Amino acid sequence: MLYHAASPSTLMGALALGVFLLSARIGLKAPAAKAIPKTSTIHGDTRVDEYSWLRERSNPEVIRYLEDENRYTEAVMKHTEPLQAKLYEEMRRRIQETDLSVPEKIDNYFYYQKTVEGLQYPVFCRKRDAPDAPEEIILDQNALAAGHEYFRLGVHQPSPNHRLFAFSTDTNGSETYTLALKDLSTGELLQDQIPQTYYGLAWGNDNKTFFYTTLDPAKRPYRLFRHTVGTDPAHDKLVYEEKDEKFFVHISKTRSQKYILLTLESETSSEVRYLPADEPAAEFHLIEPRRPNVEYGVEHHGDRFFIVTNENAKNFKLMETPVSDPSRRNWREVIPHREAVKLDGVDAFENHLVIYERENGLRKMRIRNMSTGEIRTVDFPEPVYTFFPATNPEFHTHFLRFNYTSLVTPRSVFDYDMNTGRRELKKQYEVLGGYGPERYQSERIFARAPDGASVPISLVYKKGMARNGKNPLLLYAYGAYGLSTDPVFSSDRLSLLDRNFIFAIAHVRGGGEMGRSWYENGKLLHKKNTFTDFIACAEHLIAEGYTTKDRLVIYGGSAGGLLIGAVVNMRPELFKIAIAKVPFVDVINTMLDESLPLTVTEFEEWGNPKEKQYYDYMKSYAPYENVTAKAYPHMLVTTGLNDPRVSFWEPAKWVARLRKLKTDDNVLLLKTNMGAGHGGASGRYDRLKETAFEYAFILDLLGMAGADGR
Repeated sequence: MLYHAASPSTLMGALALGVFLLSARIGLKAPAAKAIPKTSTIHGDTRVDEYSWLRERSNPEVIRYLEDENRYTEAVMKHTEPLQAKLYEEMRRRIQETDLSVPEKIDNYFYYQKTVEGLQYPVFCRKRDAPDAPEEIILDQNALAAGHEYFRLGVHQPSPNHRLFAFSTDTNGSETYTLALKDLSTGELLQDQIPQTYYGLAWGNDNKTFFYTTLDPAKRPYRLFRHTVGTDPAHDKLVYEEKDEKFFVHISKTRSQKYILLTLESETSSEVRYLPADEPAAEFHLIEPRRPNVEYGVEHHGDRFFIVTNENAKNFKLMETPVSDPSRRNWREVIPHREAVKLDGVDAFENHLVIYERENGLRKMRIRNMSTGEIRTVDFPEPVYTFFPATNPEFHTHFLRFNYTSLVTPRSVFDYDMNTGRRELKKQYEVLGGYGPERYQSERIFARAPDGASVPISLVYKKGMARNGKNPLLLYAYGAYGLSTDPVFSSDRLSLLDRNFIFAIAHVRGGGEMGRSWYENGKLLHKKNTFTDFIACAEHLIAEGYTTKDRLVIYGGSAGGLLIGAVVNMRPELFKIAIAKVPFVDVINTMLDESLPLTVTEFEEWGNPKEKQYYDYMKSYAPYENVTAKAYPHMLVTTGLNDPRVSFWEPAKWVARLRKLKTDDNVLLLKTNMGAGHGGASGRYDRLKETAFEYAFILDLLGMAGADGR
């Protein structure tokens, strides 16, 4: 590929020179990881990995190198600390620090969370019989988090009779949880402490039995256990063990409270077994055996199961089958497959079926009356929006609760009467400081990909913005696993919008915004469509006058960090600043190591490099493999030492190779959270500080810090 260096403006050139002179003046020197070449051969191709030693977590030199990088990052960013503080205070002042969630009714109880000014984590509470009854504190996460640098709550479920509360905690970011039980009548913790658990828990209706999953050495949930309250967990019965390393074990309970579902899922196949919740000691029954490339999910209603499946239906279809014999031969079509509409899922209530769909990139919702067959469409007022259903634990109700938001509308909680079609706003989360949505504008445009595909872009900016090519713009994307990046509101983002930034989401292939084909055309041997779509979006935004390459910031995390790594290799001159959070950049080495979390399960997403066609394709785009001697944008790269999804050494190795080979004087920072994992800081105030750091990095390098911190 020919490389054409960008021509930076005088201001940008002065900034780069300023950073260089500052480094010289205070003696800053970027850490240089020692190169220890390690040679390997696969498919006749000899590869040299000079930084493989950074995988050695127990090696003191590795920890020392990460700490050196952190000290360098802190020193380079030292002059932005007043700006960071200003941004942090701006964002903090916008949130209602002491607040309540909308209570959720389960039987005779109203459950809710409250936040308290100055406290990092929510407090779980409930009231009995009425919302104005005396408050009972169930779980104070702040007390549990005391003494821990990191804290995350996993499962949290009351028993069916509301006397016990099961919850799990992670105190280092590894996503390995310890499960505990609390007696809500006494406030005491029981002796039932279970380590090495994962997300997911289901109570039997006897109020003394529950099911949970545990992890294998590769952090895959692979075993399902049954526990009886008050007994030694060491004697819990192993109910199921999944031998196929591509499959995860999940446990859940139907909204009807009638069945417990054991779901076994790979990236492309699934299998569901069911157990009457009144008989938790019984055996699980198989609905339909797994088959390659056939996925299905189950929802219960009365004497039938609803089945959402992609069998001969790329965008999925809805089937129903009798509980008495739910095998494939009894499946009957309810909603057929449609080329232009993807069926995302359904929720069953006593008298209604809620149907979630996606059409032309936007989420849709329809309600079917089970008695009359009448279908009602729920309308939404904005051109760019999204919604997501609440937990809705009650089966015997005609009210559906959902959350609505857009790029300009804060999260709003609605109760929708499925009988009448009327909706009631229960709460809109307040944005303090006089926020007015009328001052901002959102829109959706389309870019043309190299192969002719139309790629949606969601945009938000201050009204009156002139398309004169002078606006700073932050372009975000993810593009993997069929996950959709829907347009949601962020009060933090106002710190950019109010500084005349445009925020844009590129809905690239690999995501699920435009249906199943959109996903499939951005995975495996089509993965590079994700990157060329993103580049096409950047070029379109420049061509249409939204921004210029000297004002263009790109941002992505995890699989979105892979995207960032790929595009800065492909078109480094197109972007001014790149932020890659916990980026999956060492693709080949990770996918060759089956002992790592997620590797085997993700062969169906990325391919197996032990097969030559996938190896060759991965090598053509993998960020670590494709670093060469050329100029790169300013870059901030983050990672977490305890990350189980993208190991810390991937970003560390990538930055080390970039430092060695890049030909520019642009800023390159590696920031490692030494006490967290994939999600970064866990507390709400610590999260704001991370965001303030990133925004300060952007504003400073764009020359927008200003003497007053603006």
